[in-house]
Amino acid sequence: MKVAVTGASGFCGAEVARRAAADGHDVTCHGRRPGPVGRHRPWDAAREVPDFSGADVVLHLAAAVGDSRHGDFERVNVDGTRRLLAAAGDRPVVWVSSASVYRPGPYDRAVGEDHPTDGQRTAYGRTKAAGERLALDAGKVVLRPRAVYGDGDPHLLPRLRRTVRGGRAWLPGPDVPLSLTAVGNLAQACLAAPRWPAGAYNIADDVVYRRDSAVAAVLGVPVRHVPVAVARAVAVVSSWRREPMLTPYSIDQVTDGLVLDIGRALACGYAPVTRLC
Repeated sequence: MKVAVTGASGFCGAEVARRAAADGHDVTCHGRRPGPVGRHRPWDAAREVPDFSGADVVLHLAAAVGDSRHGDFERVNVDGTRRLLAAAGDRPVVWVSSASVYRPGPYDRAVGEDHPTDGQRTAYGRTKAAGERLALDAGKVVLRPRAVYGDGDPHLLPRLRRTVRGGRAWLPGPDVPLSLTAVGNLAQACLAAPRWPAGAYNIADDVVYRRDSAVAAVLGVPVRHVPVAVARAVAVVSSWRREPMLTPYSIDQVTDGLVLDIGRALACGYAPVTRLC
């Protein structure tokens, strides 16, 4: 296939572009910067209409990410989606969303794709939910990974490293179960998903992790617990910094116990092979 990958200079997009090229596809990378393989077509997702001429399928991973109060969230994740869908026309589109679209927990059971997608506490979550609604209304495939990790991860691992003090990782609240998504598993899903029926699909590793053992394995230090109330107080104090040390969203990520039901993707042939530990 001739595959257009948006956001191919980013962590997830680069892995998808490399995997597509390794599978023998003709890859074009759309974004502000070139991707790791293929041709580069400059595209500013906050302002411009992409050129998908010649493409058979569009894998959309460009996004404004993070949990700060600042950024082009609306212009990229919502307005950029409108421009992308118009440019894609009838081509298959795989729109990579996030489990952050789900209504915040805590959760008492695995979350399926029919769980409400409202009440998000961040601009990122709200605009990803709005953008994916546009994609779903257009009859496209939407993937919802959670906490993507892997070599070169610029988000999850650096955040976890900041919790280490005195040879221990200090995490808010008790140990909880949770889903994580290896970047290789997400890339495999992106390349398979153009053949899936339109709709939303949870994408995660095929194992439920325990938070404390997973963090200890990654960081190589034991985990200790901090009361959630103390963590939230720190988040309030630091909330007006441009890059807060701790945010309500980051606390939710490690305390809400979000486990994704991936049965719908498995039924379509999704076959995750990578695990954290």
